[in-house]
Amino acid sequence: MTEASWYVVHTYSGYENKVKVNIEKAIENRHLEDQIMEVRVPLQDVVEMKNGVKKTVQKKLFPGYVLLNMVMNDDTWYVVRNTRGVTGFVGPGSKPVPLIEAEMYNLGIQSGDFTVDFEEGDTVTVIGGVWKDTVGVIQSMNQAKQSVTINVELFGRDTPVEISFAEVRKM
Repeated sequence: MTEASWYVVHTYSGYENKVKVNIEKAIENRHLEDQIMEVRVPLQDVVEMKNGVKKTVQKKLFPGYVLLNMVMNDDTWYVVRNTRGVTGFVGPGSKPVPLIEAEMYNLGIQSGDFTVDFEEGDTVTVIGGVWKDTVGVIQSMNQAKQSVTINVELFGRDTPVEISFAEVRKM
């Protein structure tokens, strides 16, 4: 069985919660609980001032988008794609592209508990982000932020760069 990944679905603006409910109903009706594990509309707390009173409200982090943790196959693709309010998966053409670990971590989807096999002084390769395919030596590690600081050669000098654990691999 293939492993589940997170995918992003584009919806009509304002229909995110309706799409979430409709997909969850389709999962239940078609018994796809083992293939579509979670449907999520990312929210963030925002402080608004109304009539001089501060009020904390939840706003959609990505209006017009819904996140799905699912195994991609013909059945799941069909169910999601033909849900009312869904305009398509995010990706080139009709091919859905799963989110990478670093993107999921930034969205707060992963628990962030990375087991790392590197330490200060090790040489690592960056596997994602702006510094992809860059090689550097770990100068420091920050467990709280789940990041490492490596030295990268930039304009002929070593420059410290902070990178997430999810974006580096030991050489």
